[in-house]
Amino acid sequence: MSSPLDRLNQQIVRLAEQAKSFDNAKWFDKNRYIQAQPSLFDRTVFATKSLILSDYVEEIKAQIKHLPPIEKRHAYGFAIQRVATQVEAIIRVLKSTPVWAKENKARFSKKNKVYKKAVQKIMQSSHELYQELSQNYEFERRLLEMVELRRTKLDKANKEEASAINQQILALHARLGRCRKAISATEAKIQQVEKQQNR
Repeated sequence: MSSPLDRLNQQIVRLAEQAKSFDNAKWFDKNRYIQAQPSLFDRTVFATKSLILSDYVEEIKAQIKHLPPIEKRHAYGFAIQRVATQVEAIIRVLKSTPVWAKENKARFSKKNKVYKKAVQKIMQSSHELYQELSQNYEFERRLLEMVELRRTKLDKANKEEASAINQQILALHARLGRCRKAISATEAKIQQVEKQQNR
């Protein structure tokens, strides 16, 4: 049985065919506004600068080929999300030509649904967990900053102030412990979800 990532790759191959047909139809040749642009997409979406749609599909293929390992959860989740954004951007361009939309509506719509299902399968449960993990890491970072701040104050504090600051540091360490437990639990959940998805 193919994995969600294999199915996503199959959809990208089909998207490449759609983009090639689109380029061959030369929809942009008579559009002076587009011809004057250095790139079809915003640079925050694609690094590629081209007026040929297939060039952007090649960038997506390269990104999928070099996805970070699943163990690097933040990077993997971010890369998958970026691919999803890029594919949706190409789909919008493909559907922007009325003649193209009319000729390909049924066929393209079906393929688009299959693609979205493939991405959704990868992203559904793990996407929320990646967000949760990110929030937990951010919380851990803030707690460490608060501990460091109080340690700096401790160096300048008198005996009475030092006692109160030490209590605060102990309380923060307790919160850090709970936060790190939450991080481990979320990482375990992500691993479980991704194992199930790859079955």
